[in-house]
Amino acid sequence: MLATAGALPPDDPAWAYEVKWDGVRVIAAVQAGSVVLTSRVGNDVTGGYPELAGLADAVQAPVLLDGEVVALSPAGVPDFGRLQTRMHVRSPPAALRASTPVTYVVFDLLHDGDTSALAETYDERRARLDALALSGPHWQVPPAFLGEGAAVSEATRAQGMEGVVAKRRDSRYVPGRRSEDWVKVKHVRRTSAVVVGWKPGEGGRSGRLGSLLLGVHDGDRLVFAGHVGTGFSDATLALLADRLAPLRRDAPALDDVPREHARHAVWVEPVLVCDVDYTQWTAVGRLRHPSYKGLRDDVDPGTVVRG
Repeated sequence: MLATAGALPPDDPAWAYEVKWDGVRVIAAVQAGSVVLTSRVGNDVTGGYPELAGLADAVQAPVLLDGEVVALSPAGVPDFGRLQTRMHVRSPPAALRASTPVTYVVFDLLHDGDTSALAETYDERRARLDALALSGPHWQVPPAFLGEGAAVSEATRAQGMEGVVAKRRDSRYVPGRRSEDWVKVKHVRRTSAVVVGWKPGEGGRSGRLGSLLLGVHDGDRLVFAGHVGTGFSDATLALLADRLAPLRRDAPALDDVPREHARHAVWVEPVLVCDVDYTQWTAVGRLRHPSYKGLRDDVDPGTVVRG
């Protein structure tokens, strides 16, 4: 079940307000001796997060959980850039697990023992989830706040969190649907874009990637959305070089790239998706002041539209 972007519902006891966690969505099928983790697009990511194997000892009956895998900064705030170093590693070595541990933030329960909870209300599912008392070294169930949206929004903004998700307390869980019963409110504007190419760097970045060329879908057509040249660490530049190298193609996957961006561009197959923060969309459909935030292997490039 996916949330719809919108304005924060006014304080109302009919709504529950939760922190919006900046990570990757994961469904966890947990039973004694077994944990299977599935990404939003259906990939098995169990091997990538071995810390969560301990969930198998934390439940008494089989459960199906919904939540977000996050990597926390030293200040305890989710850091998607840190998570990047884990997302693409199928079997992370002990050193990486120690330097960048992950936490599974559980916010819903879809199946409990022999009972499906999909048709139950948010309140009923939440009561089942709370009764599991899931609290461990790499998993937690954060609190939900009833009728206190403004306070949660202010607190999460002050703490540098991504935003708030408001959920109607009488809502059912509808798999695979984007529902207005869940409303996501981000404190920053963030969107996904398809990587269609890159431009070589200059000066201090000579010989390395300078900026990524981006596209989004407009109907069946992939259109140019601008370029992003900030937000890269040295480690990120190295990661991108490795991911982009085997994807080269002779011609761009779109036909509306301005000449100043097409000059010296290296084109790639449009299969990688990245997140960028930005201030606004320009009148000609370009991202203004974008900043790179990371690759999103959990997003299908064919679904990326202007957001």
